[in-house]
Amino acid sequence: MHIAVITLFPEMLCAVTDFGVTGRAVEQGRLRISAVNPRDFTTDRHRTVDDRPFGGGPGMVMKAEPLARAVEYARRITGPARVIYLSPQGRILDQPAVRRFAAEAASESLILVAGRYEGVDERFIEAHVDEQWSIGDYVVSGGELPAMVLVDAVARCLPGVLGDEASAEQDSFSGELENLLDCPHYTRPEVWAERRVPPVLLGGDHEAIRRWRRQQALERTRERRPDLFRARESAQGLSEEDKRMLADNGRRHDQDNES
Repeated sequence: MHIAVITLFPEMLCAVTDFGVTGRAVEQGRLRISAVNPRDFTTDRHRTVDDRPFGGGPGMVMKAEPLARAVEYARRITGPARVIYLSPQGRILDQPAVRRFAAEAASESLILVAGRYEGVDERFIEAHVDEQWSIGDYVVSGGELPAMVLVDAVARCLPGVLGDEASAEQDSFSGELENLLDCPHYTRPEVWAERRVPPVLLGGDHEAIRRWRRQQALERTRERRPDLFRARESAQGLSEEDKRMLADNGRRHDQDNES
């Protein structure tokens, strides 16, 4: 897969090209990441990429023309591509969108536009941007960090990128955990800081372990992310086994409170 990132700070992309899962994917040739700097497509000696907003107000706005030329260049090196602007005004990035980008990797690359300052000229968005995505309802200094989050999430879904293909399916929001948080995880030693690993994980009963992990995922999601739990109920519904697990856990909580 080829992803081009339009950015004023191409050095920041080293965080995904040189390290971890994405770094290995780049090294193996499964993922190609190109940085395209809008300053390289300016025509004045100061390489100006921003200007004061019409109508007044604080800050600066990124100019449309250098961004448009940067996207045109990116299309030449990526081939057919979807242009995404990372913006607080976009839809919140979720796992279904990530899986869609990965599934389309064979036929369509991604061009990610990382804005800066107060934003970019709206005319550029109207003319060149296919989709806008956000990583959350908060403000960061630029679009580079959201772009890297998207790159990392998509890379994990590409075939062969993860050492264990089951890892992606066992992540939160994936496979059987769609719209659910993951269960707790433990490793050696069995006792740490007077805290013990749950006995069910030590007994070797794989079916009991599966049920415990499922129950934990359901309970955690209901308690910590009720919005996700409601989405799960609406979209996939709860199986009879899920309902029994939640009911059994509720009865245990009631007994513990009574004792």
